[in-house]
Amino acid sequence: MAFTSWMLGLAQASGAGGGSSVPGGGGGGLMSMMPILLMVVVFYFLLIRPQQKKAKEHRAMLSALKVGEEIVTSGGLLGRITGLSDRIITIEVAEKIRLRVLRSHILGRKDEIKEGEVERPSTAPASS
Repeated sequence: MAFTSWMLGLAQASGAGGGSSVPGGGGGGLMSMMPILLMVVVFYFLLIRPQQKKAKEHRAMLSALKVGEEIVTSGGLLGRITGLSDRIITIEVAEKIRLRVLRSHILGRKDEIKEGEVERPSTAPASS
């Protein structure tokens, strides 16, 4: 409440100065805020909204996983799902070798991961 009354007082003080040589100069405060508002709108549509959409799709994919599907973890492990719980997924990476992985660390289904999405370490020899 104190902040809003301070802002109103500041707005009245800037508009009540009477020293404005521009007729109708009271609307200058809104026009000076326009670039900041425009930046907020651009950031929302270019950064925030697509990230929220991708996170929503990832949550939907995680909830739709079934036993028997082949997946890729964020660490790069490939395996077949053998067990599911609320937070932990058991995957079989080789015959009789099972790992427990947090559901949140599943990158996606093996067939949905494109070749360029997962970074691979360089195999070129290091030059000295």
